[in-house]
Amino acid sequence: MSSTNHDRPTAGELVPVKFSRLTRRGVLLGLSLTQLITLAIGGATLIGAFYTGGGMLLAYTAPIWVLAAALTWIPIAGRPIVEWLPIACWWLWRITGGQLLYRRRIVVPRPVGTLALPGDMARLREYTEPDTGAGMIHDPHAATLTVVCEVTHPAFVLLDPGEQERRVSSWGRVLATVCLSGRIATLQVLERTLPDSGTGLAEWWATHGTPDGSWATDTYAELIDRAGPAGERHATTLSLSLDMKTSARQIRTAGGGIRGAAAVLRQEMNTLVAALRSADLSPSGWLTPGQIAVMLRSAYDPAIAATLERHGRLGQSLATAGPVAVTETWGRLRTDSAHHAVLWVSEWPRSLVYPGFLSPVLLSTGIQRSFSLICTPMRSDAAARDIRKKKVEHISDQTQRAKIGQIEDASQTAEYHDVLQQEADLTAGHGILRYTGLIAVSAPTVEELDAAVAAIEQAAIQASCETRLLVGQQAAAFTAAALPLCRRI
Repeated sequence: MSSTNHDRPTAGELVPVKFSRLTRRGVLLGLSLTQLITLAIGGATLIGAFYTGGGMLLAYTAPIWVLAAALTWIPIAGRPIVEWLPIACWWLWRITGGQLLYRRRIVVPRPVGTLALPGDMARLREYTEPDTGAGMIHDPHAATLTVVCEVTHPAFVLLDPGEQERRVSSWGRVLATVCLSGRIATLQVLERTLPDSGTGLAEWWATHGTPDGSWATDTYAELIDRAGPAGERHATTLSLSLDMKTSARQIRTAGGGIRGAAAVLRQEMNTLVAALRSADLSPSGWLTPGQIAVMLRSAYDPAIAATLERHGRLGQSLATAGPVAVTETWGRLRTDSAHHAVLWVSEWPRSLVYPGFLSPVLLSTGIQRSFSLICTPMRSDAAARDIRKKKVEHISDQTQRAKIGQIEDASQTAEYHDVLQQEADLTAGHGILRYTGLIAVSAPTVEELDAAVAAIEQAAIQASCETRLLVGQQAAAFTAAALPLCRRI
């Protein structure tokens, strides 16, 4: 993200920001590598037929070069057909392998320390940090160790502009701290809407009530105990993932193995907590394995979320936190008690916006959804190399277009200016992060899900964002959007 400020703001004035555009530049003349390969195959077939057999051979080979041209240039949902082929082939492979269905074997015991999750998440392992009691999730294949923290904060939209600007600057310092570490693989911000279970009323009565045995007191206590979900509430968590490959030396120094990795991650946890408190955010503590289990169970089985919250120790086992059944289709996901659909924020606002631009999405009522912002920090040296590479590619493409007489359009110029702005930010000492925004929408029925997705899409338009349904990969997208496990897609 790059910020642009045309006028010097006065004290207490919000500063608008501008997001970098999604790069759509290809390898050569706007064509991606797959498009170039497909076009080369069609062109070689056409030229060979022209020089070898003339008109008759051109007619015989027409299906090849016509198909190559169609795959290269005909778009479907904004993408060329050739770029859909990997997704379609992977989908067909999963169909033949029976990977679209998951049914838990409830009579087969699971190995100790594993999570009962579908797909490639079955490889995840749990570890309890002895000093803090925090539950850590270890991915042995990706070599990451993840911990989750719940954060409370005041309503941002209700603050005055000066306080909003101060909090935005403080949050920027938190992200800069993550970038400077060099050992963080992913930072995930997960904001969820949950049904209100009535625990707030119970806690208030336990603090202020007077159980004197009277009829009014007993009746009031009974009503509070029977109170079901009323309205909804918002919960925000931060997930921190340690890159064990990058931190290999520190892990060996700390004793090696999962214990050494936990010790290194604990240092990053302390640094993050200090940064959050300086930003006037209130970390409620690192979640225990039981609390993480409740979050996972609530994501797959929303109907039981309020019950798990009201009854303290129920469902607090990672060995049974996963779903009983999962069925994936091309554009939806069906789990125990709900249907889900995941949207990708494919375009952030292209014009100047204020920090609260996502309020239409985050404050939407009557819709059960999870908004996940996945931040991938880049080391300063890697970011500098990436920026230099982009600059060289832009200049080379510009020269090539000038040779063939192709006109430079505004989108290509804007992308180049974004690269220059990122270089200026990096030179000024700021960190570079790659953002991925995902929205998981849940509903009891397909009809309600379609209505909720349409409402979220409209709210995203009000927030100047563009969303797209992640077809063909809903299961992987749901784990990244609705679970606090720092999963990527």
